[in-house]
Amino acid sequence: MIKKIDRRIFFTLLTALTISGFIIICTLGQSLHRQKAAAKLSAGVNEIAEPQRTVREYNGRIGVFIGDSTVPYRIIDYDVRLMPEFDREQLDQGIVIESEYELERLIEDIAH
Repeated sequence: MIKKIDRRIFFTLLTALTISGFIIICTLGQSLHRQKAAAKLSAGVNEIAEPQRTVREYNGRIGVFIGDSTVPYRIIDYDVRLMPEFDREQLDQGIVIESEYELERLIEDIAH
């Protein structure tokens, strides 16, 4: 009778350990899968990033240039001579803009 109880306890513990091990392995696998997915997602975001823009004076107006282009893709019809000297100096050096949102904010600041 005692051997029968000992066997039951042994197999119950063995079953519990097996189930626990299975849960741990599945959890680790899911964690690894999430890390790989996050790495792929962040790599994809870098590839989709908007090109860098530079805002500088162009023929007395404000030009927005993409990358190293010498021709602006957008011209803001605002006379540079009406701007304060500090702002004109910044335009001479070129103001680097990282996103379309930053560009719109800069245009709003210039216009007001």
